[in-house]
Amino acid sequence: MMGDDYAAVKAARVSYGQGLKTPERDRALIFYLMEHGHETPFEHIVFTFHVKAPLFVARQWFRHRIGSFNEISQRYTEIKEEEFYIPENVRVNVPEDRQKAVPVEDEELLEKARSLMVKSFEDSYITYKELLALGVARELARIVLPLSTYTQFYWTVNARSLMNFLNLRADSHAQWEIQQYAIAIARMFKEKCPWTYEAFTKYAYRGDLLEA
Repeated sequence: MMGDDYAAVKAARVSYGQGLKTPERDRALIFYLMEHGHETPFEHIVFTFHVKAPLFVARQWFRHRIGSFNEISQRYTEIKEEEFYIPENVRVNVPEDRQKAVPVEDEELLEKARSLMVKSFEDSYITYKELLALGVARELARIVLPLSTYTQFYWTVNARSLMNFLNLRADSHAQWEIQQYAIAIARMFKEKCPWTYEAFTKYAYRGDLLEA
């Protein structure tokens, strides 16, 4: 991480040739900036996260183009059997809202769905290993692997863009899995930049999962 709450304060005051003042006044400035939409000072707070997530989560994450990503290559690394996401809960669509999914309450349906998923993952991995054994290149053998395959990446992002990510992903309209990652990111944001996080949740947060 580079910068903290004070980095935004110093960036905001530099145009007046001023720096830090008292903690009370510095905190008040952060709240003023957030309330009135003066967001550029928060670009001077920069985070780098090491993330491990299923491919389908990562692909949603990478749509946030304001940030830098470096991802592990499945072309050069062999995928390990344990690196598949198996959901603890299975969700079904709501007929009247195609974007909404709710957890399955029928235990028999839940177990059957999970069993089918696991079988598909196992079969795909067996095929992948057989292709490698035949000498097929990793870059081609990987195409049989499912979206549940885990990937890893580094994400470097400034606080302004991170808050945009939280607005979209720390929200009940986002897919449940990426919600969990967004909530974890928010916890780290709160720990490292408590004033900025508090001001964000008070004035700029548009989602419905986070609290101050």
